[in-house]
Amino acid sequence: MTKPTLTLCLAAPRGFCAGVDRAIKIVEMALEKWGAPVFVRHEIVHNKFVVDGLRAKGAVFVEELDQCPGDRPVIFSAHGVPKAIPAEAARREMVFVDATCPLVSKVHIEAQRHADSGLQMIMIGHDGHPETVGTIGQLPPGEVLLVETEEDVADVEVRDPDRLAFVTQTTLSVDDTAGIVAALKTRFPNIVGPHKEDICYATTNRQEAVKAMAPQVDAILVVGAPNSSNSQRLVEVGRKAGCGYSQLVQRATDIDWRALDGAQAVGITAGASAPEVLIDEVINAFQDRFDVTLRTIETATENVEFKVPRVLREPA
Repeated sequence: MTKPTLTLCLAAPRGFCAGVDRAIKIVEMALEKWGAPVFVRHEIVHNKFVVDGLRAKGAVFVEELDQCPGDRPVIFSAHGVPKAIPAEAARREMVFVDATCPLVSKVHIEAQRHADSGLQMIMIGHDGHPETVGTIGQLPPGEVLLVETEEDVADVEVRDPDRLAFVTQTTLSVDDTAGIVAALKTRFPNIVGPHKEDICYATTNRQEAVKAMAPQVDAILVVGAPNSSNSQRLVEVGRKAGCGYSQLVQRATDIDWRALDGAQAVGITAGASAPEVLIDEVINAFQDRFDVTLRTIETATENVEFKVPRVLREPA
């Protein structure tokens, strides 16, 4: 029986970013250096496949520091942690390694610099997301106010409207964030912004690739985890860019084939914490059912690399 034809458009860039790559490498190198178990506070990155793979190698994932024994190394996730966490680890004389993405650390430094200048911070981000919790936790209570939408801007109560600065979560929708920033500047004309966009290069590049792909396909599948902010944003960007069917799938087994019935072209991308092996799995699932023509839609080239902390490069 002849398979129906289908064009699969692959977004580039897609998948792992430099911060995710570094965080996973940190866990693997810690296991090599100190042996199992190594404890990790929160999922190192938001992807079940990655976390399960590291767990099989001896990583133990916990939500709080008090779940970690004092005599084993602990790693802080790529999303960043409040200042109180490394301070408590140091007080307990624990060996700890911070896998916070350097671009998230940049936001932390920015927030501290503004606070040192006497400015109250407004953070654009998602309530409860570990990156947001970590950034807010860089400063004392009340010094960072969270807004999630343009509507929130109207309701935020500040100490002094002329002594404000803003930072953003690194994994937000570029377009949605631009609207919130505009609302902040309208209400608080003297608000100070970051020297350089806080939304990271990887988030921006993956969203731009989806925008370029959306008009050319009947459906978009985003390989990623439900708790991955940047993956969820890619789904939203696909819909807003005109693709009627834009869905998140963790694995090939999650694909709703009935929803793709009649599609001539399908776009594939992946969040920054999704490994290429899962994208290959999705492509193989399509090739089992269709006579597939692969096409790459490339909008940027990435060559960013972040070094792992020195403690892991030194012999045990």
